[in-house]
Amino acid sequence: MRWPCTIAEAAFHAQGPDHHGSEAARAVRDIQAVLFDMDGTLCDTEPAWMASERDLARRHGAQWTQQDALHLVGFDLLDAGAYVKRRMGLDQSPAEIVDELSAGVIHRVGRRGVDWRPGALDLVVACNAAGLPTALVTMSYRSFAVAIVEAMPRGQFDAIVTGDEVAAGKPAPEPYLAAAAALRVDAASCVAIEDSPTGAASAAAAGCLVVVVPNHVTVALGDTMVEMPSLAGVTVGDLRALLASR
Repeated sequence: MRWPCTIAEAAFHAQGPDHHGSEAARAVRDIQAVLFDMDGTLCDTEPAWMASERDLARRHGAQWTQQDALHLVGFDLLDAGAYVKRRMGLDQSPAEIVDELSAGVIHRVGRRGVDWRPGALDLVVACNAAGLPTALVTMSYRSFAVAIVEAMPRGQFDAIVTGDEVAAGKPAPEPYLAAAAALRVDAASCVAIEDSPTGAASAAAAGCLVVVVPNHVTVALGDTMVEMPSLAGVTVGDLRALLASR
């Protein structure tokens, strides 16, 4: 389903005109937490990753295209490192490539500041004000994720799940299942916000309702996904209504 349709229309299409769910059924579907992706969703660090990849290719005299860069959006970092190693023909291990790329990203973000995505911080703050638990679910490593969180001018997360702390990264469900477990909630009662095909697939596989906010790449919508052009103006009530309409 693509936004904008009204929240009432979204509920109507999901439930049908004769739906009269009980209070108990609605309670089961009430939102328990909101899980945010970081790169491309909370903040736009993807250009810094892409620039770091181009720099790596130049240093090694290797080929690297925009299509390669877009292919890696949302990837687990070690999977991305393995792809870069194959594509550029590098001798380094995937972990060493990730370290080199990460250093370039951290340098760029530190020099230029964090580019927050429209409406993302406002929605985090709204969740905080509503007492709704939140988690950051990113394939970036903890050191970078913590630096981004510390740079937030407002809002806070109750848990952070990072790529170096899970055995199977996105698109596997483990990152979002780990976030739900950290918050002690049911993943099926969570809304996940994503911008990439791998991230959306991860959240959907975990059982979350996925709000897709495309940024650098398009996402083919699955049955448990809703697309919005932006988080600007999105409220906790909007997310609650979408989840209740499943």
